Amino acid sequence: MSKLTPVRRQYLEVKRQFPDAIVFFRLGDFYETFDRDAEVAARELDLVLTRRQDAPMAGVPFHAVENYVAKLVSKGYHVAICEQLGNEAIRGLVPREVVRVVTPGTVVEPEMLSQKQNNYLAAVAADWEGKRLGLSYADVSTGEFATTQIAGPDALNQLLDELDRLRPAELVLPSASDEDPSWQHIRAAARSVTKLPDWRFEVGNARSALMRHFGVSMLAGYGCEGLPEAVRAAGAVLQYVQATHHGALPQLTGLATYHLESTMLLDAATRRNLELTESIRGGARHGSLLAVLDQTVTPMGGRLLNRWVKQPLLDLQALVDRQDQVEVFFKDGTLRAEVRAHLRLMPDLERLTNRVVVGAARPRDLVGIRAALESAAPLSVLLGDRSNGTEGPASRLPLPPEVPELLTMLRQAIADDPPSAMGKPGVIRTGYSAELDGIQSAARDAKSYIANLERQERERTGIKSLKVGFNQVFGYYLEVTRANQDLVPEHYIRKQTLVNAERYITPELKEYEALVLHADERQLEVEHRLFREVCDQVTAVAPWLLALAGSLAHLDVVSGLAEVAAQANYVRPELTDDDVLVIRGGRHPVVERLLVGERFVPNDVSLEDGARILIITGPNMSGKSVYLRQIALIVLMAQVGSMVPADSARIGLVDRIFTRVGAQDEVYAGQSTFMVEMVETANILHHATRRSLVVLDEIGRGTSTYDGLSIAWAVVEYLHNHPSLLCKTLFATHYHELTDLADLLPGVANLNVAVAEEGDRVAFLHQIIPGGANRSYGIHVGQLAGLPAAVTKRASELLRELELRAPQAVRRPGHLSTGQQMALFPAASPLLDELRDLDVMSLTPLDAISKLYEWKRRFVSD
Repeated sequence: MSKLTPVRRQYLEVKRQFPDAIVFFRLGDFYETFDRDAEVAARELDLVLTRRQDAPMAGVPFHAVENYVAKLVSKGYHVAICEQLGNEAIRGLVPREVVRVVTPGTVVEPEMLSQKQNNYLAAVAADWEGKRLGLSYADVSTGEFATTQIAGPDALNQLLDELDRLRPAELVLPSASDEDPSWQHIRAAARSVTKLPDWRFEVGNARSALMRHFGVSMLAGYGCEGLPEAVRAAGAVLQYVQATHHGALPQLTGLATYHLESTMLLDAATRRNLELTESIRGGARHGSLLAVLDQTVTPMGGRLLNRWVKQPLLDLQALVDRQDQVEVFFKDGTLRAEVRAHLRLMPDLERLTNRVVVGAARPRDLVGIRAALESAAPLSVLLGDRSNGTEGPASRLPLPPEVPELLTMLRQAIADDPPSAMGKPGVIRTGYSAELDGIQSAARDAKSYIANLERQERERTGIKSLKVGFNQVFGYYLEVTRANQDLVPEHYIRKQTLVNAERYITPELKEYEALVLHADERQLEVEHRLFREVCDQVTAVAPWLLALAGSLAHLDVVSGLAEVAAQANYVRPELTDDDVLVIRGGRHPVVERLLVGERFVPNDVSLEDGARILIITGPNMSGKSVYLRQIALIVLMAQVGSMVPADSARIGLVDRIFTRVGAQDEVYAGQSTFMVEMVETANILHHATRRSLVVLDEIGRGTSTYDGLSIAWAVVEYLHNHPSLLCKTLFATHYHELTDLADLLPGVANLNVAVAEEGDRVAFLHQIIPGGANRSYGIHVGQLAGLPAAVTKRASELLRELELRAPQAVRRPGHLSTGQQMALFPAASPLLDELRDLDVMSLTPLDAISKLYEWKRRFVSD
């Protein structure tokens, strides 16, 4: 170390403190990286790799650093920004310090964020023996901070579903999770994982950190007292933010404790199968439910709608309130148009305010806040005029008393078009500060004096060749040729002698020179100070601004949902706590939107008066899967608070929606198509309740016909007969044999897709009608897909032959053997005959047991 330069030693000391981050070390106008960091930066950022004192080195210009940092962070790297603290060296070395560590979960720069998506930092704590897991998340760009505790044998699966909902940009885990196999599924669920020392997750340390931050002596007011894992996870998030972006702490003003049971639970498979926020085809937003519903015109409204879609409500009154709000804008198209016109002018007040709070604001961020307040004021008046004195979605916005004063101050303080960053003059408006105006006025006067000095001095001295010049060594000077030296005034001070001329200065010239040369520096210094003072005033009313941003986001969502409903002819569903599901003229919201030049065929569904399970049969490409999904989506939309694509709908609230749709191998997990299918089906059978909606599409098709049919039959029986199930179920299948269940089980009914036949030609009508289908029309689908005629002709021949050879047991699997369902016994059976003649009411318990033992010995082979 003694042979290293002071700067090199300084860098190595910084790097020692941040070994896991790429250190951007400020050297003048560049941020430099060294050693291994330089090699990574050169590779990832396509930089030129050089050497300095035999150390690899790569740098980026300071004015473009955010673009480079964004690229590294998007690839999962952490970047430590080491700044110069001033320009004056102490003992020959400029002080430097890491002012921030940029990580995927702590970014606040708009270039690194998606406007309509939250950027979550999450942490997980676990008590594996107690089967308790804690999850906490925060978005430092908006101030959202929440935690929950999940307990029970299924806690891990529920946690993974929550992580899938949140999609955190960064997940913080204890260091011990590396060695413990229990954490492997959690580690695999995150895009970027960061480890913290285990002691950061200790409940005492986490509790102390939270109480210090919020200035309280207990956590009961935040709802997490008695939830140790929730406290541990929240404490880890807070400490990580403190270590990486200390300036973001002030905006974490509250901690919300939530419980999974308070909203509809949607597992990862259901979110994927229903394409709630992104399409299965490529993961794009286009083709998803969110893309259809999102008519929001502000980023904060877009983020709120995203959360609503992922967390449908179970509270009937809260849903009715949302419906009322949407209906106000649905019925009043003029109000809706005017409100949305004002909202379109609204920048992202939520993130702008938080950037001010964390000290990362730019001049144009304050311009954005000013624009938001200018738009909010007339919007509040508009809503107040339409509210008729009642509370509701059209009531006045909650503008605090401080807002007019803040708006006036921002108008007076910040220029209309300031530079994009602090570093150039022109941020503060003229007239706001007498001190700044004096500096600018003096600089203008000095520049004017120097600009006119040459003419004035020529007239005063009579030296026609006198010139005013400037260089970096002497500054401004007066140059006189030797031939005119006799005319030089006595107060001129000789500064430099040239071959044919002399250069002079005057005390007055030097005074004006100082004003000119230091004016920009002094102006920047004063503007920095004034800018910070303005930011402090914004920070003082930040809670009010964030409350206003929340109201604007809510207004944006409900008016946007009304716009969707008006454009697409949606209706308000009747929501109830009754166990019912009746939809008339239902349509798939996404498919309907994507159809071009073709009318969507609406369909009904009725699950009431004892009907609990619908078996839907019909050919491929006829619309079975669309029908299943549209019913699930209509229910979900209703519990978001949206209107729905139907002629009418009466919907009893469901606690969960389960889907088993499609088939795909998960090779990375070592699971085949059939295994994925069985895992998802098992999850449904274990966790569905009577208030759940279950959507099953082609259960059992991933294995042989006999196995698949048997499993499908048994699944329907289980859903129907289990005492805690009998949930509302839609079951699409190609196994026509399952239609027999409608004759055997009272809660099962058959539906099929209507097909029009004319000779060898068929037309799929996409209409769902009562009854079961007796044909699959698979060969006709092959014809439509373009299979060669020879193939379809031969397939028809083989089909006829197979149907003739197929045993009755295959065509009617209910006759295979005796089982739990009495209706599954053969039509003629000695056991059935004895049952018909048996007088059950006269049997004693002992007689009944004896009779059962006798029947088992006679009819059940070992």
